[in-house]
Amino acid sequence: MDIRVLSPRLEEVALQELNEDPKRREQDLKYITDWLSKQPHLTARTDSQWLITFLRGCKFSLERTKEKLDMFYTLRTALPEFFTNRDPMLPATQKLLKLGVILPLRDTDEKGRRIILLRVGIYNPAEVGILDVFKTSLMIMDILMEEDDQMIINGQINILDLSHATLSHAAQMLPSVVKKAMTTSQEGYPIRHKGVHYIHTPSGFETVYNLFKSFMKEKLKKRLYVHGDNMDALYQHLPKKILPREYGGDAGPIDKLAAEWKRKVEDRRSWFLENEKYRSDEKKRPGGRPKTQEDLFGLEGSFRQLSVD
Repeated sequence: MDIRVLSPRLEEVALQELNEDPKRREQDLKYITDWLSKQPHLTARTDSQWLITFLRGCKFSLERTKEKLDMFYTLRTALPEFFTNRDPMLPATQKLLKLGVILPLRDTDEKGRRIILLRVGIYNPAEVGILDVFKTSLMIMDILMEEDDQMIINGQINILDLSHATLSHAAQMLPSVVKKAMTTSQEGYPIRHKGVHYIHTPSGFETVYNLFKSFMKEKLKKRLYVHGDNMDALYQHLPKKILPREYGGDAGPIDKLAAEWKRKVEDRRSWFLENEKYRSDEKKRPGGRPKTQEDLFGLEGSFRQLSVD
């Protein structure tokens, strides 16, 4: 069993909050590995470090872990717009990485939660589509899933900076696309979502906000915070010292952080390309009933385009 050794603090959180019993860990991993070997429709990674991420995200419920793994690989087949051609060197991905649209911060908050800054208004919507934004975001999330025990055990918090967001950005937020993104985030990934903070919200923000909120689980809806331009309100939740300089913090400039993550994603190029083979084959799903777009997301194409008047 090849997994990273946790710090005593993380080990205690995993035990108290995630039901992780070090004495049972190897047995649980073997159970999940054996189960995956008997699923003819799933081509899945079976390394212990990867699988324990799912066990932790599902609080070591074996049934929930099986459901999460099935959904994770099913979505990789159902959503080629998110999970194929994940080459970091593609022009759209390069633009997003260079801009630093999605940036995990270096330091966690006092509870050890990973902070992810999303600056979704800084890209040019005439050059980059929202599907590219979601794809790149999920690529970064995959790296965190494999590398970041802090995030997996303590959870993550998102800061959505909507500075410079325009009607052109909002027009890309088709309800069908938002539904797919929210389903992937909440149902497909073993992540503990601890909060979302919106800052620098523009006029018309409520329309997009309510769209995303309509697809959120009740627990996450209670963890939404809209601060507008009131940065002091954000500081009441997150310490200034962990934020980049541009947000009044002490953690250095944005461009340096963006360059670090650009290199990190590029260094994983072969890993991303190799991982595209891990997915479901719905023709082989036991029971003879493949999962369809309608099963996963409702009637595809039934949503109207978002009105942002």
